Amino acid sequence: MLKIRRFVLGMDESDWVKVWNAVYGERWDFRPMTVDEMRISERSPDFESEGRFIVELDDRPVGIVHAYVDKLREEKKGFVRNFGVLPEFRGQGIEEKLAQTALEELKSRGMKVVQSSADGDREDIVRLWESLGFKLVRMFSLMTADLAGLRSDIGENMEVLMKPLRRDAHEDLEMLNRLDNESFKEHFNWRPNPLERTIYFVREDPFFKMQEWFFTILNGKHVGYIGIGIDEKYNVERNVKCGWVLDIGVLKPYRRTGIGTKLMLHGMNLLKAKGMTVAMLGVDDWNVTKAMRLYEKVGFKVAKKEVAYEKSIE
Repeated sequence: MLKIRRFVLGMDESDWVKVWNAVYGERWDFRPMTVDEMRISERSPDFESEGRFIVELDDRPVGIVHAYVDKLREEKKGFVRNFGVLPEFRGQGIEEKLAQTALEELKSRGMKVVQSSADGDREDIVRLWESLGFKLVRMFSLMTADLAGLRSDIGENMEVLMKPLRRDAHEDLEMLNRLDNESFKEHFNWRPNPLERTIYFVREDPFFKMQEWFFTILNGKHVGYIGIGIDEKYNVERNVKCGWVLDIGVLKPYRRTGIGTKLMLHGMNLLKAKGMTVAMLGVDDWNVTKAMRLYEKVGFKVAKKEVAYEKSIE
């Protein structure tokens, strides 16, 4: 018997994690999550427990979905997240029932538009969203770079100073939050990021426990930033030495001046100094700043694609 039930906070984390790990374990850029890590994630200021559903077949959890409403977003736009069914139960109509449940949930909570996503190579999920009337609105790339052959003297700004962020200094976290919001306010899906979210990510994120952040200073003014991180559990699970460029931003008046190149090279060299051989990052292909050009310039190449779809449900 197939049953779709609501997630119960504090009780269903174990079932959710088991399905999540089985669904996303197929992806080489993910590693298994623990229940403790999920509980830490639930402390995030933008965590939303409502709208989570678990699919059970004969009382066995076989699928999950999160009909996510961002309580910090003014526009009535909801998101289908953590969507997946165990591999052995796919193609039996469960995905369609999960998708419809998510859409009904988001509509009941007043959403006017729904955004979903899929790995570029998951043709079954792409066909599902398209069959439900979703239209392609965005493409994203996961990019990787070999850190062995890092170059320099490729147009990086030599006038800016690099200043490390102090994770225990509130004024530094406030500055990071301000720069993040100012740098990304033109971007797809942007909404103001609260200071509490920045503090949580830098200090408490359960996956990137090793993080370092830096500001660029020009004529005494903070004009950009970069964060790098290492997920040690991912490296052990995948037997790799990989670090991430977690975030990078440059204020609009200072773009196209080599500051982004300076930040990227600084971050990549730091990952290399920590023993990493590969760097990864995610990017919106249609980013208004043409960020992919910068990443390609410093050696990144596209490793996989993700697509985003939207549908009106008014």
